[in-house]
Amino acid sequence: MRRPNILVIMVDQLNGTLFPDGPADFLHAPNLKALAARSKRFVNSYTASPLCAPARAAFMSGQLPGRTGVYDNAAEFASSIPTFAHHLRRAGYQTALSGKMHFVGPDQLHGFEERLTTDVYPADFGWTPDYRKPGERIDWWYHNMGSVTGAGVAEITNQLEYDDEVAYHACRKLYDLGRGHDQRPFCLTVSFTHPHDPYVARRKYWDLYEECEHLAPRVPPIPFDEQDPHSQRLMLASDVDKFSITDEDVRRSRRAYFANISYVDAKIGEILDVLAACRLAEDTAILFLSDHGDMLGERGMWFKMSFFEGSARVPLMVAAPGMSPERVDAPVSTLDVLPTLAELAGIDISEIAPWTDGISLTETVANGRRREPVPMEYAAEGSYAPMVSLRGERFKLNLCDLDPPQLFDLVADPDELTNLAGDPAYAEPETMLGEAAAARWDLTAYDAAVRESQARRHITYEALRNGAYYPWDYQPLQKASERYMRNHMDLNILEEAQRFPRGE
Repeated sequence: MRRPNILVIMVDQLNGTLFPDGPADFLHAPNLKALAARSKRFVNSYTASPLCAPARAAFMSGQLPGRTGVYDNAAEFASSIPTFAHHLRRAGYQTALSGKMHFVGPDQLHGFEERLTTDVYPADFGWTPDYRKPGERIDWWYHNMGSVTGAGVAEITNQLEYDDEVAYHACRKLYDLGRGHDQRPFCLTVSFTHPHDPYVARRKYWDLYEECEHLAPRVPPIPFDEQDPHSQRLMLASDVDKFSITDEDVRRSRRAYFANISYVDAKIGEILDVLAACRLAEDTAILFLSDHGDMLGERGMWFKMSFFEGSARVPLMVAAPGMSPERVDAPVSTLDVLPTLAELAGIDISEIAPWTDGISLTETVANGRRREPVPMEYAAEGSYAPMVSLRGERFKLNLCDLDPPQLFDLVADPDELTNLAGDPAYAEPETMLGEAAAARWDLTAYDAAVRESQARRHITYEALRNGAYYPWDYQPLQKASERYMRNHMDLNILEEAQRFPRGE
């Protein structure tokens, strides 16, 4: 039996609360809604870390940041760590990446046989935080609230240009796969940078939300002195004091964000149309997810970097040959993608098990629950020490050595407004999750490892920027002498080989 092809579609910073069971009704996302109708929809799925590079390294490897060492957006992802691309390629799959994966370091492939675009973000150590300087703001790369005050319409931006290219190369790759020159099953990963801020969208998508009733957050801004310590740190890291945010700024930002979901949906539609036109759809498993979410003004907070639902919860859907569609409420993790893809490809996951913190989604579906609480870690900008979280079936526990613990009942309090930590009535779930956290993490050792990593990278980055600079940014390879028509090719053979389908 032929193993299925695999198409992984990843977006950036898509808030999972907007996917209560597929895209929310108010979102203009016809392609994702059609995909949801034929997918397993994991409505309580969480990132492994609410920041781009740590989240993506964790998703690729099935390992938490504490194991990969990818603590922040400038931490090297070691070449020796197996990713799902390695596992699939080893099993005979052709593996390719179009788009963003925020790999840091000289290895910009991590198991992909082919990379079709460069990355949208830098590959060096320039964005390294420094726990030795708590509260330091590095304006040239930290988020600031200018993304909110500058929200609006544009026909082209840095990010729109990038995602247009990502979709183009993904479609071109699918056409090549449809031609059948390579008989191996494929795994094509397509990774967009939208709807990540800045909150700027094309007019055709902006206009879809003219009368949208969801442009105001559900939870109004919480005064700074009433925010928890980490939320205060994140607000300061976003330079909130330098900006005056109006209700109209918030509405325009959310409108542009929704519009960019529609933009990404249209790009995904282009890719799925080519998949179908090339007769590949029936044999292809499709996985859709985001790396992390966006607070979108809830509680007065923006972007990600926290364990609140808007930041940490992500959409996750799987449509595969022979897999029945259904809603799955059990909490799951993006860490679970690697063992799931391995199962779909017929790879023995017993060998992979020691190399992953993930649990196959098929096991969770069969059992009705994940056998362990969902773990999350964060040790990057806006934090002064590592933070961890466990999401159980009902409760979420957030821990940091610098802060009071947080315990939320996500069934009774989905907006996480009431911290139950220390309440005797909730001692049982707090103790249970606390013991699980203590068994998993040594926060003192974690803090020491992060500080050592940061210090090493600050030294090496300063050294590498002195004198001649050799960047690690990926340079896509295109052999012009092998494209289209050249004089070492037989035109008759070329035209026949490049046509799909033939004889129609």
